[in-house]
Amino acid sequence: MNTARTLGWLGTGRMGSAMARRLVDSGHTVTAWNRTPSKAEDLAQHGAKVADTIADLAANEIVFIMVSTPKDLEEVVTGPQGLLAAAQLPQVIVDCSTVSPETSERVRAAVQGRGVGFLAAPISGNPHMVAGGEAILVASGPRETYDLVQPYLDSIGKTSVYAGEAEQARLVKICHNLYLGIIVQALSEVTTLAEKSGVPRAAFLEFLNNTVLATDWVRKRTPDLLSLDWTPTFTTELLRKDFDLGLAAARSGEVTMPLAASVMQLIQAAIGRGYRDQDFLSLFEVQGASSGMKLGPQ
Repeated sequence: MNTARTLGWLGTGRMGSAMARRLVDSGHTVTAWNRTPSKAEDLAQHGAKVADTIADLAANEIVFIMVSTPKDLEEVVTGPQGLLAAAQLPQVIVDCSTVSPETSERVRAAVQGRGVGFLAAPISGNPHMVAGGEAILVASGPRETYDLVQPYLDSIGKTSVYAGEAEQARLVKICHNLYLGIIVQALSEVTTLAEKSGVPRAAFLEFLNNTVLATDWVRKRTPDLLSLDWTPTFTTELLRKDFDLGLAAARSGEVTMPLAASVMQLIQAAIGRGYRDQDFLSLFEVQGASSGMKLGPQ
């Protein structure tokens, strides 16, 4: 692997910082930029450089992006102060955000129109999984661009999967997050039923975690379900954004999504009850409340 390439990282929130730190820990030279400079301080203390402006960041050979919304992505790439407005452009832009295929297609066209490579590379995993090297990325774009960037993707996660030449990675990530939301709601419903019927929550989850239906993710989140700890790893609001993207894709493709549509309404209810900025696992507490239960930690 060529370790001489300079890497830029745009967006140092919870996920962005964890991902960039993996690159630093792998020995790469990383320069970070964030709209709120203080959010890049922890990464700087870990060994990254900090750029004063996006234009400074664009001077790196490969620039990674991790932002929250499609609007944010377009602003930092094609906006008047974005990467493409810089005097010196990167060789490749790699976007790890979760955005719609339509947004990605517009950004890709603008980037490639300036002679810069573009790779969509969203990630599956929360900041704790990223820190432990357990996350996985899915990428799409020209194969030669993926081949160039793959060593860095594999430094961030345990592996990466190439999904195609265009926006396939966006659909993979959106489908993944739809499935995740459905799993959490299903888990919330059966756990609530068991507990309201007199089964200790801990006993039910211990049983479930030792059956063929067990998953590593549920095992790792069981302590949070027991203690009702909704410290955010992925907020309910961000889950709603991804369900919006997924259901829009389903409408466009004429795909029926009855389960996802129902869960979307429950996510909206959770936000209405004040769980907007809480971890999306708080759907369990909302399910309990709607079932007439006042849940407590166990």
